[in-house]
Amino acid sequence: MKLTHDGAIAVLHDRKLVFSTEMEKLRNNPRYSQVADLDIVPELLADFGYRLSDVDHWVIDGWDGAKTGTAELANHGKPVEITVAPYRENDTVTDLLKPGYLGEFAIGDEVFPYTSYVHLSGHLASAYCSSDFAARGEPSFVLIWDGGTFPRLYWVDPASGVQNAGELFPLIGHTYATAAHHFGPFRRGDESTTVDDLSVAGKLMAYIAKGSPRREVLAVLAQVFDEHFEADTPKVTEYRQTIGGWGSNSEPSLRYVHAFFRDAAERLAPLGVSDEDVLASVHAFLENLLVDRVTAKVRELRGEGPFNLCFVGGCALNIKWNSALRAQAIFRSVWVPPFPNDSGSAIGAACAHLAAQGGLVGITWHARSGPALVPSPRIPDGWTTSPCTPAELAGILHETGQPVVVLNARAELGPRALGGRSIIAPATDPAMKDELNRVKKREDYRPVAPICLTEFAPEIFDPGTPDPHMLFDHQVRADWVDRIPAVLHLDGTARLQTVSTLDDPALETILREYYRLSGIPVLCNTSANHNGSGFFPDVASALEWGRVGLVWSEGTLYRKG
Repeated sequence: MKLTHDGAIAVLHDRKLVFSTEMEKLRNNPRYSQVADLDIVPELLADFGYRLSDVDHWVIDGWDGAKTGTAELANHGKPVEITVAPYRENDTVTDLLKPGYLGEFAIGDEVFPYTSYVHLSGHLASAYCSSDFAARGEPSFVLIWDGGTFPRLYWVDPASGVQNAGELFPLIGHTYATAAHHFGPFRRGDESTTVDDLSVAGKLMAYIAKGSPRREVLAVLAQVFDEHFEADTPKVTEYRQTIGGWGSNSEPSLRYVHAFFRDAAERLAPLGVSDEDVLASVHAFLENLLVDRVTAKVRELRGEGPFNLCFVGGCALNIKWNSALRAQAIFRSVWVPPFPNDSGSAIGAACAHLAAQGGLVGITWHARSGPALVPSPRIPDGWTTSPCTPAELAGILHETGQPVVVLNARAELGPRALGGRSIIAPATDPAMKDELNRVKKREDYRPVAPICLTEFAPEIFDPGTPDPHMLFDHQVRADWVDRIPAVLHLDGTARLQTVSTLDDPALETILREYYRLSGIPVLCNTSANHNGSGFFPDVASALEWGRVGLVWSEGTLYRKG
């Protein structure tokens, strides 16, 4: 169980993921919702035929804190606090595969013992155990950079366990979003000590395409970084003594990050560089710092490789950093799970306990293991229904050129809509990106993602490798720029999602029939949700939202008007 931020409940049975339900994907809950009340646990178990008494091991993810963490929630309406393991290793919890805290908790009147592992244990285990490396019994480096911690590197070997290589540099993952407090359209008048708008990081990743990294800005950032975080001075000594990377609410480093950007802004002001170029330079600076430190540490520990690498934590949602790591010759293969942020922490906590008991092993899982659609008893006035197969839906997309909300089967794991809770549309008209941003009430520079039949991806995108979870950057090849303009980002790239029958048979059928009709094996994809909420949990939510006039769900087409 992940009880805190990005709360979720997951069940592993015989090393197979049965389900993982994130709280934001229930009842149109807000993004990042925690588990509000433990009464949801028996409800979710019952959906899959389990009872509380069927659970052999209760495992709870750790949270903010240097020594222990705390989860504040309710038990059938009564406020409770549950002590959990801390955010990362400490003086007493040195091994990520050792329990960080043991206790008891109640659901209703029933009391259960639980084991809690540090928060980073869940990240490490979720990434490695979901990888092909684990399935093949291969070792891998695991890089964790989460919002409230510094980037940390581990060597994970099924034969020998986990080797901790320590931090790479002392900047928490929230540093990226904090830059937007000082430059650009998300500038704030205060210097918050917590980041209360996690969506800024994703918006910033799109916004930087409006600018270009500048050599003089990179030089200033490098100089200020050294003075604030690495030089042998009393200021840096104080920083090192004060911080620890213990989690976003207990970690005091954010005020130092603000000071870093404030100092950089003062030195950059005389240069007259645009905010777009400054933010693009900040992105490049952090990317270069991460890649340089990771590869140097890998060489120091193991040599030239090539090695496997898992990247996990909130920063692993940055597709450009993922692609930069994958481009390094020292890495044979790079794996980022579709749930790299805390949405995967319930899965990771269960995997950590599995590893502690029986060693590091792979689990069987599928990206569409989220909650099923909730039945909608009533269709709102103004909508008609008709049977519609996936192939027939492809014909409607081709003939009308209109977007369609697709709600099909179980929801995706993690924050990316992969065709189960999506809005899909033809990509052939450049105006479609503006239309999708309009209905989503998003900034005009925000991109929409392409979904593409796997076998055609290398022809259309560079590198065009299979990327079913939309977590890497691809360049649109020149011959296709004018053919699929709606998925083209400002810098010529796209956040590609490849689709095969194994990924989603209904979506694959839609794409294949659309290709037969149009000659284009690509469609647009963006998430289907209320602004600031998780995916639509039912058809009724999409119909009541009503900003797209076609909704397709499990063989039925709903048409407005």
